[in-house]
Amino acid sequence: MENIFLSNMELDDALKLYIKSNLPSEGNKEIISTIDSFQRVTSMPVYSLMSSPFYNSSAMDGIATLSTKTFNASEKNQITLEENIDYVVVDTGDPIPKQFDCVIMVEDLIKISGEKVKIYKSASPWQHIRTLGEDIVENQLIIPSNHAVRSVDIGAMLAGGVNTIEVYRRPRVGIIPTGTEIVEPGSDLKIGDIVEFNSRIFSAQIQEWGGIPVRYGIVRDDREKIKESVLKAVAENDIVLVNAGSSAGREDFTCGIIEELGKVHVHGIAIKPGKPTILGEINGKPVVGIPGYPVSAYVVMENIVKKIVYGFQQRKLEKTKTVEAFVSKRIMSSLKYLEFVRVKLGRVDDKLIATPLSRGAGTTMSLVRADGIICVPQSSEGIEAGTRVEVQLIRSEEEVNNTLVSIGSHDVIMDVAADLMSLREKQYVLSSSHVGSMGGILALRNGETHMAPIHLLDEETGEYNVSYIRKYIKDTDISLIKCVKRIQGLMVKKGNPMNINSLNDIAEVKARFVNRQRGSGTRLLLDYNMKKLNIAPVDISGYEREEFTHLKVAAAVAAGDADCGLGVYSAAVLMDLDFIPLCHEEYDLAVPTKFLQDDKVKEFIEVIRSDKFISELNRLGGYEHEGIGRVIAV
Repeated sequence: MENIFLSNMELDDALKLYIKSNLPSEGNKEIISTIDSFQRVTSMPVYSLMSSPFYNSSAMDGIATLSTKTFNASEKNQITLEENIDYVVVDTGDPIPKQFDCVIMVEDLIKISGEKVKIYKSASPWQHIRTLGEDIVENQLIIPSNHAVRSVDIGAMLAGGVNTIEVYRRPRVGIIPTGTEIVEPGSDLKIGDIVEFNSRIFSAQIQEWGGIPVRYGIVRDDREKIKESVLKAVAENDIVLVNAGSSAGREDFTCGIIEELGKVHVHGIAIKPGKPTILGEINGKPVVGIPGYPVSAYVVMENIVKKIVYGFQQRKLEKTKTVEAFVSKRIMSSLKYLEFVRVKLGRVDDKLIATPLSRGAGTTMSLVRADGIICVPQSSEGIEAGTRVEVQLIRSEEEVNNTLVSIGSHDVIMDVAADLMSLREKQYVLSSSHVGSMGGILALRNGETHMAPIHLLDEETGEYNVSYIRKYIKDTDISLIKCVKRIQGLMVKKGNPMNINSLNDIAEVKARFVNRQRGSGTRLLLDYNMKKLNIAPVDISGYEREEFTHLKVAAAVAAGDADCGLGVYSAAVLMDLDFIPLCHEEYDLAVPTKFLQDDKVKEFIEVIRSDKFISELNRLGGYEHEGIGRVIAV
């Protein structure tokens, strides 16, 4: 076994122990041009070398004169001044001759000849004159030590004659991706390959934090080769990040290599995701072992590496903006870890709703879709639905407030609508959570969404959606925004190699089936048709296997993990599958009637009625859109 220990140290304790002993205090400073100093951190105070302005100058267009020559001037007692004797003509910014102490604006002059003017009011001493040092006085403090230079600071320093300043160096951060299974983006992929992208995320984060990313080539799981790459990176950089291989498996070499070449301070931190993190040093330089799963890696970068990179530059960590929200569903947790839970946010009826996203350490899209993070304390077993919590914002509060929340059934056309909304002038955000039609009904009932896409068939009447709304939502006035009629059917491999043409065929040939989750309209449709055909769930191989979207069902069939699945025609087209139609269904949006006056809902209705949206429906195929956007009362 390569590694001999995995601790469970609390995050704050690990950071105090590690950062205190692994950030250089000297030798990380440099002199740079003031012009190039934006967002760099000063290592010493900056004082002006000259005054600005460094001479008395005119603040107006007009004439410079001596104030005593203007005394007693009035409308009835106009005073005549002669050029080059009593005054000189000046423009804004011109130096003021020593013998003069004021400027009279051109608007307040009466021209009487080529060289003479009259004035009709007296001028006060130093009127309309920018005096020497009015803005900056020589030897004045412009910005202090440990100050991140802003654009206005650059202007002030240049005005004060400061053309170079001393700042903390931007740390060079070596990034080493490891793993036999990972390949560069754009490679010809084979089964078992994983596209390496963590290092590209790291590089962007390091740049954002003021560091200089230095990415090395992928190193396969070979102890000596990883060791060689680590040594090279340590020699060439101030901080080194080794991605993957940080746990305690047979090919997890990072901890042993750091221990051999330097010192491991911490291996294992009580956070989830991100527990197997390694905090070490080699030759006095921080070396961090980061887990390979993308979400784990992101959490470690944001909560540990960011502090190291900022600390190297003496940058102050900005306080994360937080908001209070109500959790839409229960969050289970463990007493062993501080857990970072990604959430979608939306303001519904003046109440901010936080909907937890997938919590897997490998679910990269949960990072893309997240609006904020809930930190579940190590001492907590979880958070109950409806609990008020504090959320750390990833997106701006304005963007969150401009979000139209949609919780319910999945269809690719909701992604199309989201994209079209982002292109419009108001740029509202459409946030869709795919929990199935019944999940959408419950979200409406609980006041957690603006609208719910649903396609629920009443087995007795053959009517869609209305009976479910009336049955489950009794205290809220609901309307339906009519959307599309779509074709549901069986998605099979190109060429339909198993000759599947009906649900009966699936049972007869024992085809591997992939199902939708309980509560989804597609699952209810399947159960309804199985019941009509007297097909029991045990007769369908894979009935218990669940996916949450039509695209995931289609992807499973396309990959050969299943022989067939029930879904919409557009998903089959996108995954290049054959499609056996079974029925048409009505896919509508249930909305509390009061939200029909909400600008975001109005914008959504305009979008789905637009020519661009209709064009996309026609391109995807399998949709009928007559009457789309029509609103009916339930």
